[in-house]
Amino acid sequence: MKKTVAALLMCAAFGGASAAPKADIVRHKIPNSDFPIALAVTIPPTATIHFISGQVPAVVNKEAPADSLEAFGDTKTQSETVLKKIKEILQGMKLEMSDVVKMQVFLVGDPAKGGKADTKGFMEAYTQYFGGSQPNLPARAVVQVAALSNPGWLVEIEVVAAKK
Repeated sequence: MKKTVAALLMCAAFGGASAAPKADIVRHKIPNSDFPIALAVTIPPTATIHFISGQVPAVVNKEAPADSLEAFGDTKTQSETVLKKIKEILQGMKLEMSDVVKMQVFLVGDPAKGGKADTKGFMEAYTQYFGGSQPNLPARAVVQVAALSNPGWLVEIEVVAAKK
């Protein structure tokens, strides 16, 4: 035991631990798919991880009641305003959307869609930021929830970002 501890101390003292190469953040693609999410993301211990709280839509119609769909728009519009907020928060932290490694999306069923989540509308907004010219895809989950705290909200998104 004493020899093991001594060997570890010597390794640390002579830079053995710091001689290891710094690993990159690895985004594992979904095999045989072009769907714009990562199957998984591996984050090395040299990266700093940032947890961004859930963001909700911005008001797009100030004339509408504050708790109405008219105030916030449809799922696509709400997703666009939420993703824009997330981008601004990240930029304030000197990060980019390409640093997002994990995303959790909460969609409320849209009354105009028979109470089903408008995943198509969400994806139209999402692909403005992920996929295409921005290849750093996050691992992602999208779930339909019964409601959010404001009856006018159809979307809430939280993200985790990482940067070396």
